[in-house]
Amino acid sequence: MTESILVINAGSSSIKFQLFAIESGDRLERRFKGQIEGVGTRPRLFAVNPNREILSDVTWSAPDVPDVPAALEKVVEFLRPQIGGRLPCAVGHRVVHGGPMYSDPVVINARVVAQLERLVPMAPLHQPNNLAPIRAVLERRPHLLQVACFDTAFHRSHSELADRFALPEQLYAEGVRRYGFHGLSYEYIAMRLPSVAPDIAQGRVVTAHLGSGASMCAMIDGRSVESTMGFTALDGLPMGTRCGQLDPGVILYLMMEKGQSAKAIEHMLYHDCGLKGLSGISNDVRELLSSQDPRAKLALDYFCYRIALATGSLAAAMGGIDAFVFTAGIGENAPAIREAVLRRIAWLGAEISVQANKKNETCISRKGSKVTCLVIPTNEELMIATHTLRLMRAHALQEKRA
Repeated sequence: MTESILVINAGSSSIKFQLFAIESGDRLERRFKGQIEGVGTRPRLFAVNPNREILSDVTWSAPDVPDVPAALEKVVEFLRPQIGGRLPCAVGHRVVHGGPMYSDPVVINARVVAQLERLVPMAPLHQPNNLAPIRAVLERRPHLLQVACFDTAFHRSHSELADRFALPEQLYAEGVRRYGFHGLSYEYIAMRLPSVAPDIAQGRVVTAHLGSGASMCAMIDGRSVESTMGFTALDGLPMGTRCGQLDPGVILYLMMEKGQSAKAIEHMLYHDCGLKGLSGISNDVRELLSSQDPRAKLALDYFCYRIALATGSLAAAMGGIDAFVFTAGIGENAPAIREAVLRRIAWLGAEISVQANKKNETCISRKGSKVTCLVIPTNEELMIATHTLRLMRAHALQEKRA
């Protein structure tokens, strides 16, 4: 069998994975994708090939898959017969936070893991789970090349003005700054734009990554110049269960007047806010769109309102806007949300084609619209595989020279 690269995206109770074959000319071709979800509660592994044919659909009891390392073992058991018993040549991981030290993907070793562990307080919901399978592979297969690809790296091109908070210099020197996230998604969109819309690829583009986690990015000539997320993945837009932009005085009030602990506030901000908190119903946009409850409407209206506000801010950072791109789960699959957003930013020159939007076409703006409006599916896993292949080849070359 040809060489392959395994891509892992680990969450708190799930592991998403994809296997890419390395074809001639170092072309990457996805062989299958899947995920093991419900870790510790109702574990289930589901995987399909590129034709969406089911390769596996297995469930276990909670004690059989109690944590992420155990889930990784189940993924490996599934992989062995799929790849003829051969290990992949390398494993690429999504790591949410790279801090100020990592502006590019990096080959993983014990020193890198130790540095990434120090960033857990900046991404408590994501970083520990990203690192769990990395440690498991290091323990079981220490010689297998692993690569960390960071959600923050794409935004390291920001100016100091965009990176700063109005805080004392010492805090900035210690790493308290605006990082931005979803960088792998934005990097993929920047890579796709020259072929999808070459006339605006070098222009001023606002991209909205709208999923359970949501953020927006301002790009000029494919480079990030500003983002809605900051020091952590809590900032910016309201999300499925995360609050988004919040007056820090609210935190002080909850601690000093309500007597809430930092841990309790952290849990609320990450798990009980956003669309879930506003609606009191669900964090799932599909459920909210189908609901007749006025609280569901409030939550969705607020979501679209904040996206429109952020668009104006990002356009100001670029001195104008040439295109608006929707991506990720909501952005790619919710025409009603796209229409509501574009109607709110019509003053910027965005004119929606209602029919094209309902059909989920790539271009959903009317002919003559000053702002080109696009829907481009993201592919973070392909970006991770691409970076992993590049570092794998570079690593092999270094070993050969040594």
